[in-house]
Amino acid sequence: MSVRAYRDITRRKSRKIRVGTVEIGGDAPISVQTMTNTVTADVRGTIDQVRHMEEAGADIVRVSCPDEDATKALKHIVKAAAVPIVADIHFHYKRAIEAAEAGAACLRINPGNIGSAQRVREVVQAAKDHGVSMRIGVNAGSLEKELLERYGEPCPEAMVESALNHARILEDNDFFEFKISCKASDVFLAVAAYQGLAEACDYPLHVGITEAGGMISGSVKSSIGMGMLLWSGIGDTIRVSLSADPVEEVRVGFDILKSLNLRHRGVNIVSCPSCARQGFNVIDTVRMLEDRLKHITKPMTLSIIGCVVNGPGEARETDLGFTGGGAGAGNGMIYLDGKPSYKLDNDKLIEHVVELCERRAAEIENRDSVRTLEPAL
Repeated sequence: MSVRAYRDITRRKSRKIRVGTVEIGGDAPISVQTMTNTVTADVRGTIDQVRHMEEAGADIVRVSCPDEDATKALKHIVKAAAVPIVADIHFHYKRAIEAAEAGAACLRINPGNIGSAQRVREVVQAAKDHGVSMRIGVNAGSLEKELLERYGEPCPEAMVESALNHARILEDNDFFEFKISCKASDVFLAVAAYQGLAEACDYPLHVGITEAGGMISGSVKSSIGMGMLLWSGIGDTIRVSLSADPVEEVRVGFDILKSLNLRHRGVNIVSCPSCARQGFNVIDTVRMLEDRLKHITKPMTLSIIGCVVNGPGEARETDLGFTGGGAGAGNGMIYLDGKPSYKLDNDKLIEHVVELCERRAAEIENRDSVRTLEPAL
């Protein structure tokens, strides 16, 4: 089997919708989302957080709109944002209409929770009038009472039925510009629910493990659950839910996609855990490089390996690399495009590698610019 063959992932075929300028589903790239945790009515604070998310690469940002003050603030947030803004609505249909009027690109709403058929029609009409899509957001922790009584507990079948019931309400109102999520904090429950939903409909799916936990435990749970789904082709947009800075959700989301070769952004560092053979302090070096290289958005691979046992082999597969020369050695080898190029003193490693990565990013940018201009030449 070729290397390429076992890396290929065949994505589930879904219909395509738009969240503002971002396409979701079909052949569109898998997008990365996060959510603000500021008080939405604090316009300045919310805009500042959205900008940090944009810098980290977020494609879409969601904000909670629990009251009228929030939807009033939303129009200012939308104007200041460079990415589409999703309004998170739960029970009050007027908040959904206000959010659509304020410029939200999408409403996260369960139509079955907002009251009468007339109210649903009013929300759908507002979405149509303003070019707003929707996300049906089913959560194992808030399933309808009737489903819980019938099934006895949150289960994949109940979650899928809930999602399809909400979808049917929108379909009956001749509205099809929506995606669906079916989240649970239990990895097995979430994965099984998404698998059932993927078979039951062709709507684009927003994938995530909800209430996943803190930075480390939540990243692990999200990577396992979302990794299983994405590897099997399920998922058109993702959100990593962490009890941490929302910016970290974006970074973990891109790391998950990079690991599966589904999307590439920034520097992908291949590094060893370090041992007695290391010729330099690998752990501190990688920590500093991760921080210093966060601003680079162009995709590239960088290997940072402590010794010559695995170093040359890993460097052969990366764009740039540094391999330690052995325990106590004062210099290592710089690799360019997989080939050993020159020796470098360890104490110059950080600055030199940052410079190499920035230079590589500029080269990619120039190459991309030339390709863009070629049709007009």
